[in-house]
Amino acid sequence: MARKAFLVTDEIREQVRSLAARGVRQEDIGLMIGCRDAKTVRKHFAEELGRGMAEANSNVAGALYEKAMGGDTIAQIFWMKTRAGWREKDSEKPIPGSEAQKTDNVIVLPDNNRDPELTQELRKTQDKYYVNKQWRRPRLKEKPDP
Repeated sequence: MARKAFLVTDEIREQVRSLAARGVRQEDIGLMIGCRDAKTVRKHFAEELGRGMAEANSNVAGALYEKAMGGDTIAQIFWMKTRAGWREKDSEKPIPGSEAQKTDNVIVLPDNNRDPELTQELRKTQDKYYVNKQWRRPRLKEKPDP
C-alpha cells in the first residue's frame, strides 16, 4: 500500500517558515506539520526553510547590535556562533622557529673509536645532555683493547 501524498498549502508553508525562523529542527518541523520524514520537509519546503533561517539570523544580528550597544550580548553571541556560523579567529599561531615548535630530537652519531679525543668529547656531551632526562642515554660500544 502506497503512502498518502503530502499536501502542501500556503498555510503550512508559512508555518514552516515561521518555525525555521525560530530555530526549530527540520525533524521537529516535520512532526508538527504531519510529515514524518525531514527529507520530505526539505523537498517541499526548501525555500521556506532557507528564508526562515535568513530572517532569524538577520533579526538576531540586528538585536545583537542593539544589545551590544546596551551591554548584554551573551545570548545573541551564542545564537550567532551556533546558528549563523560565526567563529572567533585563532590568533595564537606559532612563530616559525619559536620554542613552541622545537622538539627534543637527538641524533646519535656512530662512533667506531677511530679518534679517542672525539670519542671522549662525544661522551662528555652526551652525559651533559642526558643528566636531566628521564630515559637513559644510549651507551657507546667500547672498543676492546688489543
